[in-house]
Amino acid sequence: MDLRTLRAIRVLRPLKLVSGIPSLQVVLKSIIKAMAPLLQIGLLVLFAIVIFAIIGLEFYSGTLHKTCYSIRDISVIVKEGEQASPCNTDNKSEAPFGAHVCDANVSTCMDHWEGPNFGITSFDNIGFAMLTVFQCITMEGWTAILYWVKQEICLSVL
Repeated sequence: MDLRTLRAIRVLRPLKLVSGIPSLQVVLKSIIKAMAPLLQIGLLVLFAIVIFAIIGLEFYSGTLHKTCYSIRDISVIVKEGEQASPCNTDNKSEAPFGAHVCDANVSTCMDHWEGPNFGITSFDNIGFAMLTVFQCITMEGWTAILYWVKQEICLSVL
């Protein structure tokens, strides 16, 4: 046995305190009893995330990869505010409600962008779709995803 193993075992020494303090025993037993129902609830939430991720894959796969690029230098992304946002290739008169259309004098909408949040916010594969759905159900930044998807696809699909 080397010293690392002994140090790892020393981490478990505070668990001896549980046997000496009855109130800690009650708390620990309650936590252990609650683990099975919490696991079932966690599996139910995971199932819901997977279902909505599959729906997102079907409707929005590959939609968040267009953004405005500069006409003068195609490698430069034209940002609206702090970050780039998805755009729609339709002109303003035919664009769906809420669609972001690039300024024709300065930029053009092209399909070479990795996507919002460095490509993580997307519905291109099941992993990223599950992360995006998780972000939406936690209600942290879900409105940005709503607007990006709404800008990218026709209102009739929503």
